[in-house]
Amino acid sequence: MPLSVSIVPGSNVSIYRQIVERVCAAVFAGEIAEDEPLPSVRVLAEQLLINPNTVGRAYGELVREGILESRPGRGMFISGRRRQIYSGAERARRMEQAVTSLLAEALMLGFSLRETVELVSRKARELKPPGKSPGKSGKTATEKGLAR
Repeated sequence: MPLSVSIVPGSNVSIYRQIVERVCAAVFAGEIAEDEPLPSVRVLAEQLLINPNTVGRAYGELVREGILESRPGRGMFISGRRRQIYSGAERARRMEQAVTSLLAEALMLGFSLRETVELVSRKARELKPPGKSPGKSGKTATEKGLAR
């Protein structure tokens, strides 16, 4: 099924980051399948009415993260070989940074800690494809010793 990407122009999240997050969410929720092509840089830029360089930057980051693979002359495709490119310590550092940003934003917007946790839980349920376990090992980050 084709990927639907929308952006929020006034958001404090950069446009390229919104594209990255939307593609990642679609992949992990099973909305787009392995080896499925993505719209070309030019096509997506025209759909979103943004500069093609912004889409190119997002696609480049997704390739570096192992989510997409570039096939010369054919375009960008969802990678069938998702590999973990970060060490456990780097993954934990990146997650800590993301959680800190999320909490700072939530508090600035006036959300309580309880409301924030409820929103995160709801979104996690929405993104989790049916029948999938928390991870390859079936353990959570806490059980793996990656969270504090």
